[in-house]
Amino acid sequence: MKDHKHHHSDHHPSGQEAMEHSSEHHHHTGHHDHHKHMISDFKKRFYINCALSIPVLVFSEMIQHFFGFSFTFPGMDYVAAGLSSFIFFYGGWPFLKGLKEELSEGGPGMMTLIAIAITVAWTYSTVVVFGLKGMVFYWELVTLIDIMLLGHWLEMRSVMGASKALEKLAELMPSEAHKLDGDTMHDVKISELNKGDIILIKPGEKVPADGKIIDGESDLDQSALTGESKPVQKSKGDEVIGGAINGDGSLKVEVKSSGEDSYLSKVIRLVEEAQQTKSKTQNLANRAASWLAYIAIGVGIVTFIAWSFFSSQGVDFALERMVTVMIITCPHALGLAVPLVVSISTALSAKNGLLVRNRTAFENSRKISAIVFDKTGTLTEGNFGVNRIESLYGLPQNELLSTVAAIEQHSEHPIAKGIVKESKNRGLKLPRTSGFSATKGRGVSARVGGVIYQIVSPGYLEDQGLDLPEGAMTDQIETIVFVLKEGELIGFIALADQIRKESKGAIALLKEQGIKVLMATGDNEQTAKAVADELGLDGYFSQVLPHQKSELIEKLQSKGEYVAMTGDGVNDAPALAKADIGIAVGSGTDVAAETADIILTESSPEDISRLIIFGRATYNKMVQNLIWATGYNVIAIPLAAGVLFSEGIMINPAIGAALMSLSTIVCAANAQLLRLKFN
Repeated sequence: MKDHKHHHSDHHPSGQEAMEHSSEHHHHTGHHDHHKHMISDFKKRFYINCALSIPVLVFSEMIQHFFGFSFTFPGMDYVAAGLSSFIFFYGGWPFLKGLKEELSEGGPGMMTLIAIAITVAWTYSTVVVFGLKGMVFYWELVTLIDIMLLGHWLEMRSVMGASKALEKLAELMPSEAHKLDGDTMHDVKISELNKGDIILIKPGEKVPADGKIIDGESDLDQSALTGESKPVQKSKGDEVIGGAINGDGSLKVEVKSSGEDSYLSKVIRLVEEAQQTKSKTQNLANRAASWLAYIAIGVGIVTFIAWSFFSSQGVDFALERMVTVMIITCPHALGLAVPLVVSISTALSAKNGLLVRNRTAFENSRKISAIVFDKTGTLTEGNFGVNRIESLYGLPQNELLSTVAAIEQHSEHPIAKGIVKESKNRGLKLPRTSGFSATKGRGVSARVGGVIYQIVSPGYLEDQGLDLPEGAMTDQIETIVFVLKEGELIGFIALADQIRKESKGAIALLKEQGIKVLMATGDNEQTAKAVADELGLDGYFSQVLPHQKSELIEKLQSKGEYVAMTGDGVNDAPALAKADIGIAVGSGTDVAAETADIILTESSPEDISRLIIFGRATYNKMVQNLIWATGYNVIAIPLAAGVLFSEGIMINPAIGAALMSLSTIVCAANAQLLRLKFN
């Protein structure tokens, strides 16, 4: 695939599509709490309903006959009607409310089917209690509500809550900025910043607004925003992005855009738009339920008309047949068929390093045809590791490394951290140092055992007229630091963002399954090409900004690909939201995790192929369970409608109940088989 190059001028998506991040933050606060409240609400309704269902079942003639006991008292039918009415309105409320929401959103689903069945059962039974000739269906009503509440509670508990991505994005911005008026500095809220204001950014602080440096130089860590794997050196005249983290220099910046026009606000808008369109997808159980809803209404009406106009049985009989059909069409097992599989598979997934946040995406993981990886922190470790240590005068490698690490431990630079980490991995004892000093963009120096050592950049060697040693520069993408002892070059250390050990195997596995593997990164062309070549990717895109990653996903989707996106940074959030399935690496930012559908807790790309295999197995179990849950309808619906009435065959409610119970037990047992496969 041809590489795309994008330039710095592309920072801002055009048009008036921004939204102030503070209002986004406010708007999305409380989603997670709302989800927790809904789980506890279903649980409470389930327990209260179960307690009240016991007397209704005891009062039922059919249950008494089935278990061979007799129990009655004056007014029992009215007590049953009262209890069932409470259960209908209190326990059934989420489904009645859901019916309204589903129909207003364009079509029936699970809530509609349940609401139809319970409304028909309650209305008809209550009319029968108060005088109409017919059967009472209260026991079916209360057990159906109980099982459906249990199913929804199980399902909601097993899948994590609503996304807090937009809150997390808003938190990336500091709340205040140091505004300069001449020589005076005062702190203002970032919402009060205007274009043209001059602000001071101290070492280690977050940049409060997009702008241009007018004084100072520093390394800026903007990896979370743009995906560049190492801090970028910025000086007078360079642009800075709000949300980036300043290194150890002090900067004076002229504000170019803040609030709703800022780069980060545009990222927030992209995420929000993508999440809104994605939330409309319908899962498997809902699709099955929508078909059953049409069947229940259609067959029910046909049954009523047929018995009313083409037989001598009368309207009472026709109504009873219609009601029986409509209740039977909503099987009890349907309420547990999918939630049980979801509950078991999400628990097993978590055990296997996959946190499922969006069930529909998990079900659909079997459809993935193309996967786009972010590079930094996903395919690579996201931090500097030592590639090579070269000593020029026979000095042992470990001695050179321990001297350099002793000096670098005083620095917060990512390269310094990589060198210190390597010395720890090798268990080296570090010598004492004194007189540490750092020169911006040039390197650091200190005394070790009374001798001055300098750790410097290639640029410093050039300035001093020193030749680069042979073999220092290679085709590999490396950052190299040179070691001087009393001004004489004694060796160098080469570092690079290390490719994860698991990446190669994971990509080979995905390609075996016929999936296109691509990479999109904020890094430069040379680095992107080196990683893509080493891993054998099908294509790559370099210097890509967040909105461009999102556009790339859209382009692939328009070509008919079912796209998964894997990333770990804020820069990946719009693409994670836009992709058919967003997969976040657990070691990444909260924003990425909150935007994704699935989180890899072990941060291993290998888990993605496991996700696809596991997603397929889960989907198959759901299909099997839906067949078991609804299959008996093929026999039960025609019998309930009275197709064989002339032969003296009519479905007995007791037989209906036995069939329902059997299909529920089969579904529960079948769901448990997932444990055998993946435990």
